[in-house]
Amino acid sequence: MPWLQALVFVGAAVVAAVVVTALTAFIIRRISRRKEWAKCLIRRARVPFRLFLLVIALWIALQATNVDPWWREFLSHAALIATIAAGAWLFCALAIFVEDLGLARYRTDIPDNRHARRLRTQVLIIRRVTVVAAVLVGLGAILLTFPGVSAAGASLLASAGLISIVAGLAAQSTLANVFAGMQLAFSDAIRVDDVVIVETEWGRIEEITLTYVVVHLWDDRRMVLPSTYFTTTPFQNWTRKNSELMGSVDFDLDWRVDPDGMRAELHRVMELTDLWDHRVAILQVTDAVGGFVHIRILVTAVDAPTLFDLRCYVREQLVRWIQQVSPLSVPRTRVEHSETPLETAVPRTRAVPVDTQPDALFSGDASAALRGSQFTGPVEVPRAPGADRAGADRRDPDRAGADRRDPDREGPR
Repeated sequence: MPWLQALVFVGAAVVAAVVVTALTAFIIRRISRRKEWAKCLIRRARVPFRLFLLVIALWIALQATNVDPWWREFLSHAALIATIAAGAWLFCALAIFVEDLGLARYRTDIPDNRHARRLRTQVLIIRRVTVVAAVLVGLGAILLTFPGVSAAGASLLASAGLISIVAGLAAQSTLANVFAGMQLAFSDAIRVDDVVIVETEWGRIEEITLTYVVVHLWDDRRMVLPSTYFTTTPFQNWTRKNSELMGSVDFDLDWRVDPDGMRAELHRVMELTDLWDHRVAILQVTDAVGGFVHIRILVTAVDAPTLFDLRCYVREQLVRWIQQVSPLSVPRTRVEHSETPLETAVPRTRAVPVDTQPDALFSGDASAALRGSQFTGPVEVPRAPGADRAGADRRDPDRAGADRRDPDREGPR
């Protein structure tokens, strides 16, 4: 009856595991009434602890039975693998429980929580490294339970040099992010809940992992950035040393504004709000050009969200004061009207040199000059033969008669 014996042993093992689990749970619950850490232990380790006890009991029961060796070896091997996996799970749960105990001593809901946020960031990175190491050790232990894995491991170690080079080149970016994540955690460059400006966006560091960082933006978006971003790219950390910040509120007002009256109103409204931390509240005229008076107000608050609300509050109150008390301060654009008529604009033309000669009516090239000479020069009139002499006779009759009376002037015939 080997199978009946095996069932009895397995049943006894299950009952024993249940009894031990119930007894342990009873003791922890009694302690949890007075100790807060016991509640955390129950929440973290209840399921892996029960599973670990159950698989150990089954493995022991199978080792004590006399069933068929093949089935017993197969079931014992499966129980051993389950025991290793449950043990790794329980170890991770206990490690997280210890880390939670350390984090519980440092509160992050207080104004000056820089040390607590730094410790929390480092603990979260250590937690992830611990979990990864436990999983790798568990997988290695499970693989070593198979025959022949040791020989395969030896052959892999023999060629580890080439494999490590290839793997290093293939996983270069991943390894760079891993080392960058550890550098961020322990260099204190950023911490969980730090207020940062990345990619022109305002947000808080929500999560830091070994390979990426999650930034919770102001409008509830999440920006996921690789860890190498914060080691290679400049960014703003508003809470690097402390959370107190200073902000400005700017106004462009008319020259008739009363800075003293506006300053008194600023001090009055600042005393009426709890957003102000009573460090700085000043009003200064920083510029007066371009027809406007530039007024800048500097105020301080305990953190960035409070500072944003305080700036909005100051802006609203002073806008109301300008509307109700000092309406002359509203910015105006002044325009001067002139009664003198403006000169008529004359289209601009290219200056052309003028020739003062009478016949220079056409110009520009040789053909134009020729055409001008034809219109303005002397005009030749054709004459008949003897017309010139007859004309001369008509002009001087005495000379014509003398020519007729003096035969010697005619010359020889």
